[in-house]
Amino acid sequence: MKPQLVVEGPPSAAPSTDGGGSISIPIRLVRRSGRRLPRTEHMDPRAEPRTATPLQLALARGHRWLGMIERGEVASMSEIARQTGGDPSYIARMINLTTLAPGIVEAILDEALPDETRLVDMAISPPHAWCEQYELLRSMIR
Repeated sequence: MKPQLVVEGPPSAAPSTDGGGSISIPIRLVRRSGRRLPRTEHMDPRAEPRTATPLQLALARGHRWLGMIERGEVASMSEIARQTGGDPSYIARMINLTTLAPGIVEAILDEALPDETRLVDMAISPPHAWCEQYELLRSMIR
C-alpha cells in the first residue's frame, strides 16, 4: 500500500493487524522560497509565507526571460521589452542576475541578506567568477 499524505483532518491513531500502527497528523504544505514545507496549526505564525521581496522578483523575472529566449519564444531582449512594455536595459540587468553564484541566489530566496542590500552592481555588470561575486557582495554589505 502506498503511503498517503493527509492534508487536513483530525489527528488519529489506528492499530494494524500486523502489530504495527499508523498515526495521522493534520498538516498542510506551504511554499516558502520555492520549497514546499509542512505547516501545522501550532507552528509559529512568523513562519507563514510572505510575499516575494523585490530581489526575489527580480531574480524570478530574469530566469523567466532567459528561459523565453532559450526556448525560442522571443528572439531578443528587445522583443521582451516590447511585449512587457519595459526597458531593454532593465531586461538585460534582470537576465544578468541569472549568473549569480548559487550561495547568493540561496541567500536571496531565504531572505538572508540585510534589508539594505541592493544588487544593482551585480545586475549591471556581474563578475564572471563566483568568488568575485561573493567579494563584491561582502563589500556592499559592509
